[in-house]
Amino acid sequence: MGVMQEATLRVSKWGDSLAVRLPKALVEKMGLKAGDEINIVDVVERTLVVQKEERRKAALGRLASHNWTLPPDYKFDRDEANER
Repeated sequence: MGVMQEATLRVSKWGDSLAVRLPKALVEKMGLKAGDEINIVDVVERTLVVQKEERRKAALGRLASHNWTLPPDYKFDRDEANER
């Protein structure tokens, strides 16, 4: 993992929101990748406290713990699943 050094980030306009780019060292230290979610859990003296969101991983773990099995002849059909 990269060593995180203090960095000054510029706040930019992104649509109706504001955004910052995360430095590579921070991304590596937090184990982030594109599409991951993070939570801002607190603001302490103008400092953001951030954590990586693990909801998907936790939800998949709960589903896996049920040990559900599909019938041997089951075949997933994406088109059928998306029919309205």
